[in-house]
Amino acid sequence: MAEEILYNYEHSSGPLVPVCVPWERLTDATPTLGNPCEVASAVEGTHLSGAIMSLDADAETAIVNIAPGAMYNWKVRNVRTYDQGAEATFGAINYGDPVYYDSSSTMPAGVYLSTSPLDEDGDPNDHFGFIATVTPEHAADYPKGDTDASTEDCQVSLCGAGS
Repeated sequence: MAEEILYNYEHSSGPLVPVCVPWERLTDATPTLGNPCEVASAVEGTHLSGAIMSLDADAETAIVNIAPGAMYNWKVRNVRTYDQGAEATFGAINYGDPVYYDSSSTMPAGVYLSTSPLDEDGDPNDHFGFIATVTPEHAADYPKGDTDASTEDCQVSLCGAGS
């Protein structure tokens, strides 16, 4: 039995592509409703990007929306590079910028997305989506942040599958 199903947090009105995923396939071992997630594929180096729509604690499964182009409001860290395991450089986040699923230990609690293509160990972060806007009013909110470390509320468009 699902604990809860959340339908109202998606920003876009596009199609849903819900898939059922065992928790063991999620990068985050403690999935949270509404969070971005990364689903490991059986093919090394590939993954799915999505949003957790529903969790079933008994079956340890999640329903994840993987629809490319679906837009969500999530926090994004403005880290660009790491040096010896520490965040090194930062930059403003602008619409059109790529966003990566970043499980580096330096990420603030509850933040899974950054603008860094590499993690703290120098390994590639998986491409998750893009910074996107819906209206001219939203576009006026960008760029967000600057060359100082920050975590920004952003609209993120899913890329769905990635590598």
